[in-house]
Amino acid sequence: MRALLKNIGVLVMAFAMSLVNIANASEQVVDEKNPYILIKQLAENTFSRIKAEKEMNTEKARIIINEELLPYIDRKYAAYKVIGPMLKNTTAEQKENFTNAFSDYIVATYADAFKKYNNQTIDVEEAKPINSKDVFVPVKVTIHLDSKETAEVIFKMRLNTKTGAWKAYDMVAEGISLLSAKQSELTGLIRDKGIDTVTADLKNMF
Repeated sequence: MRALLKNIGVLVMAFAMSLVNIANASEQVVDEKNPYILIKQLAENTFSRIKAEKEMNTEKARIIINEELLPYIDRKYAAYKVIGPMLKNTTAEQKENFTNAFSDYIVATYADAFKKYNNQTIDVEEAKPINSKDVFVPVKVTIHLDSKETAEVIFKMRLNTKTGAWKAYDMVAEGISLLSAKQSELTGLIRDKGIDTVTADLKNMF
């Protein structure tokens, strides 16, 4: 499972890195009102910082991800989906602790993927009109791994109806959902072992 998630991360890093080639030198203000623009701008801002680093290591990668990507990931929504049916039986403190631990897992997964970029290129889905009632929107990209082989990644975006901001809560690579994978791995454990134990296990992973 861990190897699978790393491979998904590689595809996402390839997508974002390819967009850096068309980024402006100065960092852009992120537009959270359009999910298509959001994905592109996050890549541009994140990897302009990566390119500025003479030597990338795990610590630097995690700092960049925390600052540039994590604020635009709907980590609470994703974490609550993983908790699943046990959500109603958890306290506010337990929810917060699990969400923080799950966020650290996301950061660690992405940071590891930085080391696997090999100059892949990508085609980004053209922006589509967004209906005023749309709360969930998929943003699809096609990654060219080499001259013949391609891979598809779909970023699942969710609208916060109170703020009007879009955030990513899941990504699907070659039909495999990162969120669903973690649900399969952790939801049953939370039911059987308790959320405090699973939270502690997540913290000890990285």
